[in-house]
Amino acid sequence: MNNKLYTFTIQLNWGHFDTLRQIEKFELIWSNYQRREKKSLNQLKTLATIQSIGSSTRIEGSKLSDQQVRTLLEKLDITEIEDRDSQEVVGYYNVLDIITESPLELSVTESTIKSLHNLLLKLSSKDDWHKGQYKKHSNAVQATFPDGSTQLIFKTTEPGFATDNAMKNLVKWFRLKDDINPIIKTATFVYEFLSIHPFQDGNGRLSRLLTTLLLLQNGYDWIEYVSFEHEIEKRKKKYYQALRNCQAKRPNEDITEWIQFFLDSLKNLTDKLNKKLEISQSDLTPKQKNVYVFISNNPESKISGISEGTKVPRATLKRILKVLIDAELIEKNGKGAGTNYKMKFGK
Repeated sequence: MNNKLYTFTIQLNWGHFDTLRQIEKFELIWSNYQRREKKSLNQLKTLATIQSIGSSTRIEGSKLSDQQVRTLLEKLDITEIEDRDSQEVVGYYNVLDIITESPLELSVTESTIKSLHNLLLKLSSKDDWHKGQYKKHSNAVQATFPDGSTQLIFKTTEPGFATDNAMKNLVKWFRLKDDINPIIKTATFVYEFLSIHPFQDGNGRLSRLLTTLLLLQNGYDWIEYVSFEHEIEKRKKKYYQALRNCQAKRPNEDITEWIQFFLDSLKNLTDKLNKKLEISQSDLTPKQKNVYVFISNNPESKISGISEGTKVPRATLKRILKVLIDAELIEKNGKGAGTNYKMKFGK
C-alpha cells in the first residue's frame, strides 16, 4: 500500500507490518525480563556501549578496536587526549551517556540537536569553528579513489537558508502529534537528517545517536542493551546503498528501501537480544552466562580478552569455554595464539 510520509512516499507491505509486529512483540518479552534481571543487564549495557562507540566511530574512519575503546574509557584522562580517533570516541561516549541517562529530558528541538553536536565534537580543537552550528560550506558526499580522484555520491542540502529551513521543517514535522508508527517516524527523521547533512562534520555519528534517543523516548528501552551502530557497521554496504538509492531520486523520493533496511536492522537486534534472554534463563551458571554474553558482544575474542572483560581466571575460563562449545552455543576458530571464539548461529 502506498503512503505519503513527510515529503516522501513509502510503499509498506505485509512484510513490513509483520516485522513491526515482531519488534513490538519482543518489547513485551523484554519488559518482563527487565523487571527480573538487574546485574546481567548492567553488564549487557556496558558491552553494548563499548560496541556502539567503537562501531560508530569506525564507520566514519576511526581505527580503534572495541578493546582499545574499552581501555581508553577505563583509563580516561581528558588532558591527554590528542589524537582524533580518541577524541571522537570520548565525544561519542559523552553524548551517548547523556542520552541513555535522561532521554525524556532531551526534547527534540534544533537547540537540543545543536547542543548534542557541540558535545560530540567538544574535545577537538580543530572543530571549534563549526561544532554546534549548522554548516557554512557545502558538504556533498564524495567517494575518494586510490589515485586521489573523487566522485560525487550525493549532493546534500545547501548551507545557509536552505539547511536552516530544512531542519526547521523536519523538527516541526517530527514534533507533531500523529498516529505514525514511532519506528517508521524515527527511520524517516534519520533519513532526512542524513540527507540534509546539516553540520559540517559528525552527521553520521550524530544520526546514530539520535536514533537511540528517539527509540528510547518512544519506549524501546532494549536499544540500550544492543548495538544499533554495530549492526550498521556489519551491513555498511547495504546501509549506504539504501541511503544512496533513495537520495538519488530527491526530491519527493520513495524511501521504502531505507525503511526496509531500518526495520531489518532492528529485527536483527531483537533476535540477537532474544537469544541472550534465552541463554540467561537456561541452566548455565552465572559465570557461564557472563562469558557467553561477552563473546556474543565481542565476536572473535581471544582468551586474554575474554578473561579481562569478564574477570574470570583463565583456568576457569577454559572449562567454561568447553561447556559452551559442547552445548553448541559458541564455536572455536583458529589455532594457537590466533584462537578465538564467537557465537554459534543456526541453533
